[in-house]
Amino acid sequence: MYYTMTIAGLERKLPMGRLNDDLMIAGFTPFGDVELTCACAAELLKKAPDFDYMIAPEAKAIPIVHEMARQSGRNTYLLVRKAPKLYMDGVFSVQVRSITTEGVQTLYMDGADAAKIKGSRMLIIDDVISTGESLRAVEELVNKAGGIVVGRMAVLAEGDAIGRDDIIYLEPLPLFDKNGQPIIK
Repeated sequence: MYYTMTIAGLERKLPMGRLNDDLMIAGFTPFGDVELTCACAAELLKKAPDFDYMIAPEAKAIPIVHEMARQSGRNTYLLVRKAPKLYMDGVFSVQVRSITTEGVQTLYMDGADAAKIKGSRMLIIDDVISTGESLRAVEELVNKAGGIVVGRMAVLAEGDAIGRDDIIYLEPLPLFDKNGQPIIK
C-alpha cells in the first residue's frame, strides 16, 4: 500500500506501514532519490532564516542537510549521532523516544561540534517532524552546547506537527487509520 503525494514539485509514492493496530504511517526516505533530495534542499533553503550552521539527526536527514550545505555554498554541517564514535571527544547526550523507533534512543553530540555551536545561530533540519521528540532532543543538545536555535525545518510535518507554528516544512503528511485512509483533523 502506498500514499501518493507531491513533495517539492515531484510526485512520489510513499510506502505505508502499520504503527500499531489502529494507526498507519507513510514512510518518507530521501536515501537513493537524488532528484527529490536536491529539490527538497532547494525549497527548504528558500524558506530558511539566517543561520550560521545547520544540524541534523542521523540518519534520513543527512542527504537533505548535505545538499542544503552544498547548494548554499557552505562547507560545514553538523550531525547528532545515534551512537558515540571512537574519534569523538567530549561527547554529551540526550534521550529521546521517537514514533518510528522502538524504545528509548540516545542522541550524541561531539565536543568539537559543540565548540562550533557555542554562540552560533543554528538551523535544525530533519526529514519528518511527527511527535517532535527528535527535534526536541536535537534542540536540547544545541542549547547545552550554547547555540541559538533560529529555525526548525523538515521536508514533511506529520500528524499533530502539521498545526505547529514553530516549524517550517514543505508539505503536510497525514496519519492513516488501520485501513490506510487519511485521518483528517
